[in-house]
Amino acid sequence: MKHKDGKPINQPNKNRAVTLAVTVIALCGFSFYLGGIFCSGKDGVVVNTIQKTLESPKQISGSLQIKPISFPECGIDYQDYTPCTDPKRWRKYGTYHLTLLERHCPPIFERKECLVPPPNGYKPPIRWPKSRDECWYRNVPYDWINTQKSNQHWLRKEGDKFLFPGGGTMFPNGVGEYVDWMQDLIPEMKDGTVRTAIDTGCGVASWGGDLLDRGILTVSLAPRDNHEAQVQFALERGIPAVLGVISTQRLPFPSNSFDMAHCSRCLIPWTEFGGIYLMEISRILRPGGFWVLSGPPVNYERRWRGWNTTVEEQRSDYEKLQDLLTSMCFKLYNKKDDIAVWQKAKDNSCYDKLSREIYPPKCDDSLEPDAGWYTPLRACFVVPDPKHKKSGLTSMPKWPERLHATPERVTSVQGTSTSSFSHDSGKWKKRIQHYKKLLPELGTDKIRNVMDMNTVYGGFAAALINDPLWVMNVVSSYGSNTLPVVFDRGLIGIFHDWCEAFSTYPRTYDLLHLDGLFTAESHRCEMKYVLLEMDRILRPGGHAIIRESTYFVDGIATISKGLRWICHKENTEYGVDQEKILICQKKLWHSSNKGSR
Repeated sequence: MKHKDGKPINQPNKNRAVTLAVTVIALCGFSFYLGGIFCSGKDGVVVNTIQKTLESPKQISGSLQIKPISFPECGIDYQDYTPCTDPKRWRKYGTYHLTLLERHCPPIFERKECLVPPPNGYKPPIRWPKSRDECWYRNVPYDWINTQKSNQHWLRKEGDKFLFPGGGTMFPNGVGEYVDWMQDLIPEMKDGTVRTAIDTGCGVASWGGDLLDRGILTVSLAPRDNHEAQVQFALERGIPAVLGVISTQRLPFPSNSFDMAHCSRCLIPWTEFGGIYLMEISRILRPGGFWVLSGPPVNYERRWRGWNTTVEEQRSDYEKLQDLLTSMCFKLYNKKDDIAVWQKAKDNSCYDKLSREIYPPKCDDSLEPDAGWYTPLRACFVVPDPKHKKSGLTSMPKWPERLHATPERVTSVQGTSTSSFSHDSGKWKKRIQHYKKLLPELGTDKIRNVMDMNTVYGGFAAALINDPLWVMNVVSSYGSNTLPVVFDRGLIGIFHDWCEAFSTYPRTYDLLHLDGLFTAESHRCEMKYVLLEMDRILRPGGHAIIRESTYFVDGIATISKGLRWICHKENTEYGVDQEKILICQKKLWHSSNKGSR
């Protein structure tokens, strides 16, 4: 036996007292280490694990034992509860840069340990594709947006339904005609070159909904503000959307992700504050990608009277915007009437020519380009990594070949390779076949909005690509950064930390899938809160596929009873004892509470 410095400590000619002293010191050190763990409140699951191991060493390969929990109902006024974007907490934050609309999650002592109720009269959502055009009023019972936007044809209430005619501020004649015009300006939208898009200030996501039929997958982004539940309307329709705002923090996406970004009179002040908002769009837009703007100051010559301004002011705004984009190596690609399209530089030749004295400046090496989780915006623009020559829009395979081609950025992820990517793709094809046997609804119109809660390369989503659903791929903000690979495949995803609430409304997903999340994150995130969050965002009647080590499965099943879920344990496709699958369904129940909790 040797000490850590390599010197022997148990030689035969040494006094026994020395050996005893060393042993005592070692035991004291180990005791101090355990004491530090036991005193950490945020590592409750780890504490339980260590305590079980100490009490019964034989249980190391057994299962986590958790006492049954009964969760009370939240008050009916929590039916639209979004913990990290809660209007009740806005007064704590300033209005500068709309900081109050960003993520501000409650501390652990303010977390709700109750079940979020559905609205009175809630019933299963209308199925896709009919849901794109209508939804039940009682499922999203918000009249403000109907009253304020009815003249712009966002939606209208008829009987017990909301109808979505496909209108918008800049496309009163319907989103279909609007996108037709856009495709005339951007032919790449027709041939599979453009696959992923982001819509900032999305309204009820009619633009993203129309693009689905054209083979383009869009993340629709809007804050929780006085427009009342824009994102919830989008998800109720079966269209991808997340809560978010460009304010003081980066968006939760890696660099060079989207093929196209869109803003239709989203009222974002693109040229103010040093142009940081447009720089963030530039960061997440891949080389050769397109930025589309309709509304002020585009077409100011004809529109300025309706914008409550002067033609001189609008001309100045347009010139500032054009100068800012030029300084960031964007070129005006096409322009007609109310729509203008700029294209980001296809390679780094333009950036190489920029002098160091330009404004805005290029970001230095101290700022990780892919950092997208609570990362402050800075008044500099990210230059794409020149070693990724095949990640530009014009260098990538077109959709759908792009889905199965090995992305160049796979090799940038530590511990991964092209062979591991190929193995992952084959693995998920087999797993999905097994899942469909365990959950026959998967692959039918009963499941539309799906989340893979801790994806690696998006293999789960890729294996479901021909089914009538879409998948939000979530990559842990504390894990390996594989999200660029997901986007390079033509899929969509987001960074997230499951110790916090997800950026969505309650009852917005039909299926949640997690593979080894508790095994990977139980040292940081308490299981109870993760499962409560899953219950919040899962629709009544929705399902969860929980694939976990045998150690965690029984504990998850115990907590799920307190959530009023119905679960059954199944073998994996390989039938191994070390891993099991829980298939769970959330019951539909109605609140018996009237007040707050």
